[in-house]
Amino acid sequence: MIKVGVIREGKNPPDMRVPLTPKQCVEVQKNLPDLALFVQRSSVRAFKDRNYSDLGISLKEEVTDADVLIGVKEVPLDMLVEDKTYFFFSHTTKEQPYNRTLLQTLLKKRIRMIDYEGLTNEKGMRIIGFGYYAGVVGAYNGIKAWGKRHKSFDLCSALELHSLEEMGKELEKAKLPNIKIALTGGGRVASGVNDVMDLMGLKKVSPEEYLNDSFDEPVYTQLNVEHYNKRKDGKELPREDFYTNYREYDSDFMRFAKVTDLYIAGHFYAEESPFIFTREDAKSPDFKIQVVADISCDIDGPVASTLRPSTIAEPMYGYHAASESEVAFDQEDAITVMAVDNLPCEFPTVASEGFGRDMVNKIIPQLFNGDAGDILKRATICENGELTEKYSYLQDFVNGK
Repeated sequence: MIKVGVIREGKNPPDMRVPLTPKQCVEVQKNLPDLALFVQRSSVRAFKDRNYSDLGISLKEEVTDADVLIGVKEVPLDMLVEDKTYFFFSHTTKEQPYNRTLLQTLLKKRIRMIDYEGLTNEKGMRIIGFGYYAGVVGAYNGIKAWGKRHKSFDLCSALELHSLEEMGKELEKAKLPNIKIALTGGGRVASGVNDVMDLMGLKKVSPEEYLNDSFDEPVYTQLNVEHYNKRKDGKELPREDFYTNYREYDSDFMRFAKVTDLYIAGHFYAEESPFIFTREDAKSPDFKIQVVADISCDIDGPVASTLRPSTIAEPMYGYHAASESEVAFDQEDAITVMAVDNLPCEFPTVASEGFGRDMVNKIIPQLFNGDAGDILKRATICENGELTEKYSYLQDFVNGK
């Protein structure tokens, strides 16, 4: 018997998401008879304690008798229980300085840390995450930002919506002019953006059509790395070349910026890759973009208008290209920026249901099948007070170097 506890989220600001919904807790117990599951009491979840207890799920205040503890965000140091297995997003593997103490504490308390970001298949592709819902909410907020900037329509917060169907109904208020919308990216985030564009009934066009044709309706295009980057030597090589030789490329996004009204950034950015557009690019009289929905939210990075993260409460600010400074989001000569860095938190019930489905189908069974395929092993950062071989590069980071 393995005792698994769903822990309360302790990080501030509070996160309303859960790794398992009440119905999924019932399902996983039915599927795995050697699993004993309980939920730690919490007042901040999108799903209330009674939603769990009404389905017969045990509620507890203390978690010390569990073998495995699962949450979403980083666990506060004083809530970590020694000698346990934990699942959560630790945000330590890129040597994030604000979580150095967290990693040191995980080692000190001999915790087996399994990070969701490391849960991959044999090809290295992630098998769980909230990226899709970041794309959904980011696209929704981008459309909302357009309406707010132009005072043409006003959408409610995604927090008030409880399904994609409800979101689709709300988006019926969004009457867009004949604008062009560009999306960069091809992963989970981009998939979420595409689904919102489909909810709105927007026409998707090829990058070539987008650049060269005029339309009598709003349209969007999806750009992969080969569309908005070009090799410095002029060679035209397959997309895969960019991933291994990105230092040999320059941005070619400006040709799209000249015809784009709303830009949705849903790409993954690798350190030292070309910036998509720079502060100098944004100063060009040819730069047409009025609204940027930066889902990726890399600060002072590839999207020059992203000066800081914004918040769910105040999701927009303005970027004044000439002065390279923040201004009011609706200032006429500014770019309106939406750069919320915790977008799935704005759609907590739906995001939790999608994430929990992968937990039920792909992750929790690994605790009972000997970790077939080494899925948990690849995501284990540390155990028994030591870094695992895969993450041994973090030792200098742990030592403060």
